[in-house]
Amino acid sequence: MKSAFRTAFYFTLTRSSSSSQNPNSFPISAAINRFRTTTTTLPSPSPMSSQRSFSSTASLEKQFDDFRQQLDASGSLRDRIKAVVVDIESATRLIHANLLLVHQSRPIPEVLEKAKTHIDVLKGLYRNLAAIMGECPGEYYRYQGEWRSETQTVVSLLAYMHWLETGNLLLHNEAEGKLELDPAGFGLDIEEYLIGICFMSNELPRYVVNQVTTGDYDCPRKVLKFLTDLHAAFRMLNLRNDFLRKKFDGMKYDLRKVEEVYYDVKIRGLAVTGDTDGQQQGA
Repeated sequence: MKSAFRTAFYFTLTRSSSSSQNPNSFPISAAINRFRTTTTTLPSPSPMSSQRSFSSTASLEKQFDDFRQQLDASGSLRDRIKAVVVDIESATRLIHANLLLVHQSRPIPEVLEKAKTHIDVLKGLYRNLAAIMGECPGEYYRYQGEWRSETQTVVSLLAYMHWLETGNLLLHNEAEGKLELDPAGFGLDIEEYLIGICFMSNELPRYVVNQVTTGDYDCPRKVLKFLTDLHAAFRMLNLRNDFLRKKFDGMKYDLRKVEEVYYDVKIRGLAVTGDTDGQQQGA
């Protein structure tokens, strides 16, 4: 009995001694207690943070709701503009169809009289366009692309008619006057005017050829002088590498075609001598 008690007492002393010599070894219960004391609970969301989150969501929704209203209003405005532009395009087609008769040796006054009947229609359409843009002042260039191409065509037709009638270039302020545009409000953009003039020059080589076939041998000289002066005037502009520059580059080909016709007429001895600039074009 004493022997067993001695053995148990010795085993207890040995365990205590080994635990004190190795500080890294400690009972599992002590580790659990330490883990419990070091762990913390996650903080619950405060009412203030919830309010900030709700405010941020409301602001986001309000911003995109404002965007939706602005885009809807802009889309509605574009639809109204496009409706007017379609009518402008229709009127320009009728004018162009009438001007094509000039290549069939029809009398120029008769051709111009029919074409001019549609100018009043254009005036009314541009008044409507100006009234629509008056509802959103300061945003002319935002919506200009909707009517840019059609206005260039209108300018080219008006300039062609003016040249057939007078032999001179239609000036910018004269084009605005023909359409009754207000330079202070809804005016004629300079670039649209210049591109329209370039379009007009494309019609002249064909006109020269047809006039020569009808016996008007002085026409090439007049057109050549006009295009030469016009081309020289355009060269005064510092044009960038854009659509206007490309159209201006095309003008030199129109000039070259007219030069070829003029030189051919002159070599054949058919050119009229003397100054006949005061005569009516195509007479």
